[in-house]
Amino acid sequence: MLKRTTTARVRYGEVDQMGFMYYGNYALYFEMGRADMIREAGYTYAQMEKDGVVMPVVRMQCKYLGPAYYDDLISIETRLETFDPSSSFITFHHRLYNQQGQLIHKGEVTLTFFDPKTQKRVPMPQVLIDFIGPNFNTPTV
Repeated sequence: MLKRTTTARVRYGEVDQMGFMYYGNYALYFEMGRADMIREAGYTYAQMEKDGVVMPVVRMQCKYLGPAYYDDLISIETRLETFDPSSSFITFHHRLYNQQGQLIHKGEVTLTFFDPKTQKRVPMPQVLIDFIGPNFNTPTV
């Protein structure tokens, strides 16, 4: 398993009239975690797009366990639990914790590597394979 933790503070514009972080914003926090994990690989979404690959979401599941409030410092744990370098898909598992360390949200997001010009799935970029493979602590699937 490969794991990375990012932190973000809930901004005023992200809460609803009840004072809870609006449910749609959790996907943005997942994105922050994924982008940081990819950046840690020495790659960025911007570079990936320059290389002709985008990563559209094909599936997302969420479980709301507790609220996040304005100005809470949220820890975003992003994990890769399986790794198949021959696949055009990648699934990230996310867990969000509040500043007291309580698990408040779980999510799973599957994306595909996609060439916007040909409108077809493509293999995982080699730079990601090179980063994930040696850092992956459990057997690949």
